[in-house]
Amino acid sequence: MTEADLLAAAREAAQNAYAPYSRFAVGAALLGADGRIYAGCNVENASYGLTLCAERNALFHAVARGCRAFAALALVASRPTPPCGACRQALAEFCDGALPILLATPDPSVPPTRTTLGALFPQPFAL
Repeated sequence: MTEADLLAAAREAAQNAYAPYSRFAVGAALLGADGRIYAGCNVENASYGLTLCAERNALFHAVARGCRAFAALALVASRPTPPCGACRQALAEFCDGALPILLATPDPSVPPTRTTLGALFPQPFAL
């Protein structure tokens, strides 16, 4: 698995986004420690609180398949966009601050912005 594969999976997932309200399609791809890629897209709802972000969609997809450890996350949107606070907290449940996060656009010729979960979310809630 290469970084290009992870970004390609996120780009493909973004094409499946259901975003009739925001018109902001997002695709996410998580690289599991098992070597598999778990993808998700945002799915909006007229009752906005029921909307599911791409990151949590990918994370929950992975967890449902038994994966609990992750090596990287790629996000694709019309502009490089980091995870929202709820997604950062959900990721922190399974990932440490070193998780690499790639923020990319649909254009593969534009290099991704690189960050980590810890840089974006230095003090997650924990019990």
